[in-house]
Amino acid sequence: AEDTAQTLSEEDIAAAAESWSKGLADAPRPKQRHHPILPIVGEKNILITSALPYVNNVPHLGNIIGSVLSADVFARYCRLRNWNTLYICGTDEYGTATETKAMEEGLTPQQICDKYNAVHTAIYKWFDISFDYFGRTTTAHQTTIAQDIFNRLLQRDFLLKDTVEQLRCETCQRFLADRFVEGICPFCNYEEARGDQCDKCGKLINAVELKRPQCKVCKQSPVVKSSQHLFLDLPKLEERLEKWLQQSLATGDWTSNARFITRSWIRDGLKPRCITRDLKWGTPVPLEGFTDKVFYVWFDAPIGYISITANYTDHWEKWWKNPQQVQLYNFMAKDNVPFHSVIFPSCLLGAEDNYTIVNHLVATEYLNYEDGKFSKSRGVGVFGDMAKDTGIPADIWRFYLLYLRPEGQDSAFSWSDLMLKNNSELLNNLGNFVNRAGMFVQKFFNGHVPKMELLAEDKRLLAQVTAELRQYNQLLEKVRIRDALRCILNISRHGNQYIQVNEPWKCIKGTPQEQARAGTVTGLAVNMAALLAVMLQPYMPSISTVIQEQLLVPQEASVLTSDFRCVLPEGHRIGTVSPLFQKLENDQIESLRKRFGGGQVKAEPKTPSPAADPSKETAKVGDPERIKQLMQEVEKQGNHVRELKGKKAEKSVIDTEVQKLLALKKELALAEGKTPEAPAQKGKKKK
Repeated sequence: AEDTAQTLSEEDIAAAAESWSKGLADAPRPKQRHHPILPIVGEKNILITSALPYVNNVPHLGNIIGSVLSADVFARYCRLRNWNTLYICGTDEYGTATETKAMEEGLTPQQICDKYNAVHTAIYKWFDISFDYFGRTTTAHQTTIAQDIFNRLLQRDFLLKDTVEQLRCETCQRFLADRFVEGICPFCNYEEARGDQCDKCGKLINAVELKRPQCKVCKQSPVVKSSQHLFLDLPKLEERLEKWLQQSLATGDWTSNARFITRSWIRDGLKPRCITRDLKWGTPVPLEGFTDKVFYVWFDAPIGYISITANYTDHWEKWWKNPQQVQLYNFMAKDNVPFHSVIFPSCLLGAEDNYTIVNHLVATEYLNYEDGKFSKSRGVGVFGDMAKDTGIPADIWRFYLLYLRPEGQDSAFSWSDLMLKNNSELLNNLGNFVNRAGMFVQKFFNGHVPKMELLAEDKRLLAQVTAELRQYNQLLEKVRIRDALRCILNISRHGNQYIQVNEPWKCIKGTPQEQARAGTVTGLAVNMAALLAVMLQPYMPSISTVIQEQLLVPQEASVLTSDFRCVLPEGHRIGTVSPLFQKLENDQIESLRKRFGGGQVKAEPKTPSPAADPSKETAKVGDPERIKQLMQEVEKQGNHVRELKGKKAEKSVIDTEVQKLLALKKELALAEGKTPEAPAQKGKKKK
């Protein structure tokens, strides 16, 4: 904020004063949105998708910020700018996970999908996610479009046939998908490794490599059998994928992690990728000899974006076969990147049907929970269906998740930090300013905005607010959602400082000149509050609406431009002003922390035998790959701790991260065959 003030020129200040004086005279009017929303020639047409959540997983806070909430902020921002915007999402309903869940609950896969689609819908409604359409993948359109893309790839010779060795359960009379088999991990000997990945050491596994595999359904030992499958010939598509990527990366706003992950896949060389599975629950493969198979979820699921749009409008091709006029934004967590940046684009490029392919790939890092991970089975962390039972309003959840959105690195949800941010940033900063500005109008000027006669310092404030507004726009256009939120809080800080310095509550009791000064300060402050109401809309839509209703902000002011204008002129009547936020108390937060298991979770492998040393089990002495990996993790965590200290983060947050750093250092020492050093005793700091 201070930097902004120092870099303002006289031209900036004069321009800001001129924009302010125009009021709403030539301001753009908000466009009416009529469904179905379709691209308009000559306009900015924005198509937004968020990663389709697996239907049978109840989303936790990390899932919510990773895709749907981030995409929602951007969609709301685009609408504020009057851009023609369509935001699409839905549940991903086919595949092994659904079959497994159906078996566990004694329901059919369709019943599971119906049950959990309703759960997802209710959660996103409570979080105020503004989908234009929220659909699902178990539809006729999904079958038609997926099979059409498949047939086009087949006709153009982009598919291969190959034989794959798989585990087959003779008792259940079927091949076992990865999640239907469990056994001993071939790497770390964990006894409950899945057929695709070990939860203990994290390594990817081919199911046939498991020791003593068991069918999860009947507990019998499966046998290894061969099965023929279809593969997408990625090496054959690599050249056209590279050409497209070069252009998309150069012109689009891809997050750095999305760029890095994509380049890693390309650098390692693309290999043919299996697109079929021996399952019943999925989109059927329309090819003789493969009709008993379905498409693998990662061929099938991204096509869901297209089929869900087709369920929304018969004119879906105007969005999805119109790359010249449509800008496509995909939102997801980083683990989904390769499927959206390599596999799905390759399918669409190979189909040769003028498909709209992603222009901007926006990926987050991971959100952790306190000092562990979210776990539904262990009751650890807040899941979407629980948030509303905490008594904390949806907008507070939205604000906090967006405040710590994991943009450059992983971040962690913390109850004490949630309380701190609510009480400092929302209650004492933002809420305090908006409430005071409105109350002064109500109390000192009978509910009408007073006359404003701007002095040099007022015009400088106009320029400071304008600079923050323009920074906010620049950041959100680049989808830097967390950083843009800081601009809102900076404006309210400027406002609080302005009120404190000018003391309108004292001036109103003084001379006519002092009373006029109180009027100017109050009028300018309440106009800042009106601007904040609009800027808040993507982040806290309910609070935004409440402020606009309290101040009776005219509808014309709800289109965001790059200028700070006087939208509440002299004589404008405001409504009744009341506080926006409530203080979160320590007792309340401690109760919630205990209820959701914060601070008690660490990785929970099976209890080792008394003779085993679990630390040595995770870090084999002399393993050069593990030592290299641990050195990188120690360096990364050390930088994170230094950054937190530099920002003067809360002590409990720093302490948690320091403990993680010490644990990593201990593991590194063990891997190197050294004795871990005892923690240093606290004393005088070394100079």
